[in-house]
Amino acid sequence: MFTHLFDYLDRLYDLPGAGLFRYITFRAGAAIILSLLISMVFGAGIIRKLRQLQIGERVRELGLAGQKEKEGTPTMGGLIIILAVMLPCLLLARLDNIYIQLMLLSTVWMGVIGFIDDYIKVFKKNKAGLKGIFKVIGQVGLGLIVGLIMLLHDQVTVRMTLEEAQAEGYEITQFFNTYDASTDSVKEYVHVKTTLTNVPFLKSNRLDYKDLLSFLGIMQGPGHGSSLSR
Repeated sequence: MFTHLFDYLDRLYDLPGAGLFRYITFRAGAAIILSLLISMVFGAGIIRKLRQLQIGERVRELGLAGQKEKEGTPTMGGLIIILAVMLPCLLLARLDNIYIQLMLLSTVWMGVIGFIDDYIKVFKKNKAGLKGIFKVIGQVGLGLIVGLIMLLHDQVTVRMTLEEAQAEGYEITQFFNTYDASTDSVKEYVHVKTTLTNVPFLKSNRLDYKDLLSFLGIMQGPGHGSSLSR
């Protein structure tokens, strides 16, 4: 929110200092500080309020040593984490960025699942909480939504060298140059639309999952589209 506001003020009125919000390092640092302040200022108050409302952990009597020590521990404390994540992002991140949008969607979605689970435990007096099948459906559903958006959205691209993109026939969406200090030269890179993803422990850490989606008819070859002309 602030990013877009100060960008607008900088372009129209040349407001001193407004240009700082263009730098991701400044916004990331400010977000860390704001997140820490939210946790410290509001965290204790939220926990105190939850205790006043007697919203706490209930422990079944199993005859285990020390099990009663957990009884009364405030539940729904995830509100602190959600506030510390959501507010800095809403205020300082670029809300037109698809990755930020997906992160906010995922945080809210999983927060709702966690809230329903805690609500059933605390107010419905059901220690089991939300049934496991509904938790799995919610998480798998979110995974499918995020996966399809990343697959089909134009802003989700992979960076690689121009030579590699041309050799593989990927759809090029953007050209840009980057200075390589190791060779003291400028290398030409591109953003490409592809189904490549990074997976640890695989060769080159890359996995191309277009073959897994071929039955859907979504992927048509490596680039599934024409390359951007310069």
